[in-house]
Amino acid sequence: MSGNSGMERLIPIVNMLQDSFASLGTSIQIDLPQIAVVGSQSAGKSSVLENFVGKDFLPRGSGIVTRRPLILQLLYSKNAEYAEFLHAKGKKFADFDQVRKEIEDETNRLTGSNKGISNIPINLRVYSPHVLNLTLVDLPGITKVPVGDQPADIEIQIRNMILDFISKDNCLILAVTPANSDLANSDALKLAREVDPSGMRTIGVITKLDLMDEGTDARDILENRLLPLRRGYIGVVNRSQKDIDGRKDIKQAMAAERQFFLAHPSYRHIAERLGTPYLQKTLNQQLTNHIRDTLPALRNKLQSQLLSLEKEVAEYKNFSPDDPSKKTKALLTILQDISKDFEKAITGADSSEVNTKELSGGAKINRIFNERFPFELVKMEFDEKELRKEITYAIKNTHGIRSGLFTPDIAFEAIVKKQVSKLTQPSIKCVDMVIMELTSLIHKITEKMARYPLLREETERILNSHLREKEQMCKDQLCIYTDIQLSYINTNHEDFIGFANAQQNTKTENQRKVGNQVIRKGYMGLHSGVSIMKGGSKDFWFVLTTETLSWFKDEEEKDKKYMLPLDSLKIRDIESGLFSKRHSFALFNMDLRNVYKDYKQLELSCDTLEDMDSWKASFLRAGVYPEKQKVEAEENKDEIGSIDPLLERQVETIRNLVDSYMKIINKTTRDLVPKIIMHLIINNVREFVKNEVIAHIYSFGDTNSLMEESADEAIKREETLRLYNSTKEALKIIADVSRDTISESIPPPVRHYESSLPTPNYNQRPASPKIPRQAPQAPSARPAPPAPSSAPVYQPSQPTPPSHNQSSVGFNFNINPNNASGVAPPNRPASVQNASATLPNPLIPQRLGQQPPAIPKRPTSQYPN
Repeated sequence: MSGNSGMERLIPIVNMLQDSFASLGTSIQIDLPQIAVVGSQSAGKSSVLENFVGKDFLPRGSGIVTRRPLILQLLYSKNAEYAEFLHAKGKKFADFDQVRKEIEDETNRLTGSNKGISNIPINLRVYSPHVLNLTLVDLPGITKVPVGDQPADIEIQIRNMILDFISKDNCLILAVTPANSDLANSDALKLAREVDPSGMRTIGVITKLDLMDEGTDARDILENRLLPLRRGYIGVVNRSQKDIDGRKDIKQAMAAERQFFLAHPSYRHIAERLGTPYLQKTLNQQLTNHIRDTLPALRNKLQSQLLSLEKEVAEYKNFSPDDPSKKTKALLTILQDISKDFEKAITGADSSEVNTKELSGGAKINRIFNERFPFELVKMEFDEKELRKEITYAIKNTHGIRSGLFTPDIAFEAIVKKQVSKLTQPSIKCVDMVIMELTSLIHKITEKMARYPLLREETERILNSHLREKEQMCKDQLCIYTDIQLSYINTNHEDFIGFANAQQNTKTENQRKVGNQVIRKGYMGLHSGVSIMKGGSKDFWFVLTTETLSWFKDEEEKDKKYMLPLDSLKIRDIESGLFSKRHSFALFNMDLRNVYKDYKQLELSCDTLEDMDSWKASFLRAGVYPEKQKVEAEENKDEIGSIDPLLERQVETIRNLVDSYMKIINKTTRDLVPKIIMHLIINNVREFVKNEVIAHIYSFGDTNSLMEESADEAIKREETLRLYNSTKEALKIIADVSRDTISESIPPPVRHYESSLPTPNYNQRPASPKIPRQAPQAPSARPAPPAPSSAPVYQPSQPTPPSHNQSSVGFNFNINPNNASGVAPPNRPASVQNASATLPNPLIPQRLGQQPPAIPKRPTSQYPN
């Protein structure tokens, strides 16, 4: 299949592009245009298609031969040349005569043998080393009168079938019209103009030029003067049925076609723009234009991919897995990077490396210190009723059988020590949360060691072992801190109120708050009062102050929905809905009164657990504490008995003293516990990562085994380098294709109404009135043309006046033998006889009383003919 040399020149270009993209692991989508032939019955459509492909494989005959659309997919194959049908998968046809027979049999199978038609296409794939990946469509010919088994609306069916194919923007239309029919009645041109009014996709093809009546020709059509098209017309001479029966191949037919155009007096001057080779050249140029149009997008894609690979490839370029010195250097570099990454994660990264999606490292630890840990401390706050009961027991047990007259300080110390001992649990929990975050951080920063699994495993083992040692040391120190607080109750502390002040303070004074200050703002979901039809929840903008909780429609805080006082409110955890992914909690009133409208509790939700914990910590700062578990049944109610006024005053005094002292302890604990964790764990691990990890790695012994790449990483490295080199090669190929191919500009639009204008005749135009224009002469650089009287003048043999269906543009041009095309440009007028004087003076407007400006004499320029 080698009848189209232009297509074969494009094959290496497309193959190089496709091969380069295949090496990148992606497929290139160069969707070459679909080419469809449209025309009336027996116009020679199938022959035009065969000539473009360069192979005989389509059925021939008289009448309607193509009765089903044939979708021909040309697919490039390096070695084999064969055909396959979609309806006969797996069966390969190497003989193209058998392909023709299979098309005929498949057509008859569905439509019968009596001229029936069908819109169900036949899909044929032809694999060859001489074709591009292209789709050609052979459509049934347009017919008017049904014959045989054809339906009564045969014309409408075929017309709709054709429009389905040629309406696609990616389809080139070959409008085939036989030369021995009236062009103005061409159904192919009419359909093409419906879907392509601008003429961008339509190429006119004139067939059967050798069958025109003697004395007639199609010169006006081929010169694009009769019903002009934007891309013009191309004349071809197909093989006759006798030639096909005589096995005349396409090469011989092209040679005979060439001889016909050179010998014909009406076509020899435009023979270079006629024939099957020129049609192939035109279509191949369209394919070239399409390929060039796809190159900028491909180039941008490859350049983006190349930039993304640059950083990763820089690590691989000088990598040598068998060089010990480079292994050692790579080991040191990785460990130094790990140390820097750990330091940045704890102390904070610069703007170029900051994580904008979630909290990590030091930011999470900061949240643990300032939100989670205070929340755990407050959860350990004593219950008021329980505390008073304990104080009463302590006072009575201290006095024993005696009735005490004074407030015993032993009872105070007993209660204080019991409360101080509760601080150990939240402190230990704070350590656990910090250790969990550091472990996650170590695993994350060692991802750079994924290339060396043994090294990563050993590094994580060393760091986690050191971390566990420091964890235990820190917990021991926190226990010692609690013991220190228990060892001495410092009643001389400057912030301690003392016995005298404790007796004067009242409960209400201890509960007074500072001014109404804003503690937190943010979005939360409100579930109470929201209908299930709206999703059961709605997000509002909440503002928490020291006294109230308000929510608004949005963060502009203009449309306030509600304001809830915080007095007597508590927090409790509630279970989220079955299909809910949000984390919920509720505010309720200790007196069981309605909190919000008719609801006993206000249900709120957050997107993440961290947000919920943060809100809870904020509520604690506002004095809204978690719900306490109900302890002690009523059975111990009578053990205390009635409380006399003296005992009641003693209980109140110790209660105030305990509250004052525990505020000091809690304040100190909130300050010291984070410092202890920071010193004994975080800073210690930072120094360990920075200074001692390398020594521990080398103490492992065989560092070469640690630097062994994993099989997956070796594959990834080779794939990355291959992808990088393939991307550079593909960019080079695109640059070569852009340089070696030429994109043809689109012809300008034609003015269809010009064909109905009167025919001008410049050679017979009368001289200008008054003073005739001087006759132009040829420039000295060009040979002078022969005299007009001696030059042959083309005159139409039978001029016909223009009608509403057809217009004749009868331009008369002087045929110059020295002109390659043989036709003078239509916009250049011919010489005018007896025009030797200058033109009359033009009218120039002037003001009254002024002389008109002098007009310079016009030089007698010489215009080329």
